[in-house]
Amino acid sequence: MRIFSDNPGKRYWYLMPLRHVPPEQLSRYLVVGLWNTAFGYASYAGFTLLLADSIPHSYLPACLLSSLVNITVAFFGYKWFVFKTTGNYLKEWLRCVAVYSGTILVSLACLPVLVFVIRLWGYDRAAPYLAGAILTGIGVITSFIGHKHISFRRGPEGT
Repeated sequence: MRIFSDNPGKRYWYLMPLRHVPPEQLSRYLVVGLWNTAFGYASYAGFTLLLADSIPHSYLPACLLSSLVNITVAFFGYKWFVFKTTGNYLKEWLRCVAVYSGTILVSLACLPVLVFVIRLWGYDRAAPYLAGAILTGIGVITSFIGHKHISFRRGPEGT
């Protein structure tokens, strides 16, 4: 499928935001993103379950702990497979942390609200897991732009 045609009436307007993204990079990002999403959510759920009996509102420390692990796992996938940058490990990892920090802060702020609302709907035990899944989806959508333009951006000489 051709995203942009010569005929303006046949443009796929909903794909316009992707016009600056090489298709092979986007497909690699989606593959790594699927892995990161599955791994990230599994680690969040695992930490939530592990801490549930010993810490009240275990989903909050679980969010923080899993985020720290997941940032590093995601970093290597994006660095080696998606954006294929070389060197600059610490600099790029710190940028990656910066990109994810916003998502972590939003998640920590929104988790209690989402858990409360989901519990109102009658899903008491599942509430932290459903809230985590919702916030994971939002994080996936926003992280690509941050990684492309902040974490793994290339300088004028391609570094």
